[in-house]
Amino acid sequence: MPVLDDFRLDGNVALVTGAARGLGQGIATGLAEAGADVVALDILPVDETGEKITALDRRFHAMNRNLLETKATQAAEIVDECVTELGRLDILVNNAGIIRRAPSLEFSEDDWEDVVSINLSAAFYLSQAAARHYGERGGGGKIINTASVLSYEGGITVPSYAATKAGIANLTRALANEWAPLGINVNAIAPSYFTTELTGAIRGDPARSDALLARIPAGRYGEPEDLSGAVVLLSSAAGDFIHGTILPVDGGWLGR
Repeated sequence: MPVLDDFRLDGNVALVTGAARGLGQGIATGLAEAGADVVALDILPVDETGEKITALDRRFHAMNRNLLETKATQAAEIVDECVTELGRLDILVNNAGIIRRAPSLEFSEDDWEDVVSINLSAAFYLSQAAARHYGERGGGGKIINTASVLSYEGGITVPSYAATKAGIANLTRALANEWAPLGINVNAIAPSYFTTELTGAIRGDPARSDALLARIPAGRYGEPEDLSGAVVLLSSAAGDFIHGTILPVDGGWLGR
């Protein structure tokens, strides 16, 4: 088979969380461009994402849910809905995430618990539900988590975000260790600073924005579509022997 054919996702169904805009929308669109049908989950309306997917002649299902306090039962229901609506589930992208900023001495319980619940706990329970489905169906499947360059660094005034992104990186490795023998690939992407709502405050501060751009060898912020190639690789047959990898998509940030 020609190597480029290994990147095709025709006949696959992907669930992308946090898919209403930003990185999630870019990931969902990239998967559709590679041939996948898409379930887009977000607390916000996903109409715009749906228009992009259906314009590519792919099937689309919208799922409006709040992942806060997601547990195993809710995660199983989400996977079941994917299978009911689009017939199967082959790819899970745990992209949903939030960030709260405050000095650590002043950081509130709600800001800690909410970020941990959405960024880390929901990703685990959805991964568990997807892996159970893959096992019952047979034939394996793909799970891609969204880590961060703050999986490697502490950041400033974002203790819960930094902790959860470090947790996502090691959760990715831990699940890969257990599930690789089952034919389930668990990997993660680690973006740096992208033009999304999460970085709006930083990009709006000229002094801090200039300092960040000076640190990025590529000399620019990432755009959501910059993630498409990495996610398609990890979702496709081309990535079948990639397990437990945290793949930086960072413009060279970590190498600086």
